[in-house]
Amino acid sequence: MAKKLFVGNLPYTTTNEELGEFFAQFGEVLSAAVIMDRTTGRSKGYGFVEMTDDAAADAAIAAADSQDGAELDGRKLTVSVARPKGDMTLAA
Repeated sequence: MAKKLFVGNLPYTTTNEELGEFFAQFGEVLSAAVIMDRTTGRSKGYGFVEMTDDAAADAAIAAADSQDGAELDGRKLTVSVARPKGDMTLAA
């Protein structure tokens, strides 16, 4: 089953293709999207990656949570399971 991930702290120059290529090291990527500001056309610094299976998604989360962290162009990424848009509850 596919799992969608939230990816934060992206470099502002990251493209959809670069994001997908980075996460391909953990498994097959179904989609990768960097969220852009409608007004300026610049990246908002976060995006979403959809992995084909849970094991690949879990590996990406574990890499980001490790002591070394997952780094893209010198920035440590924050990676977590994406929540539905209306679900703004904080994790305990």
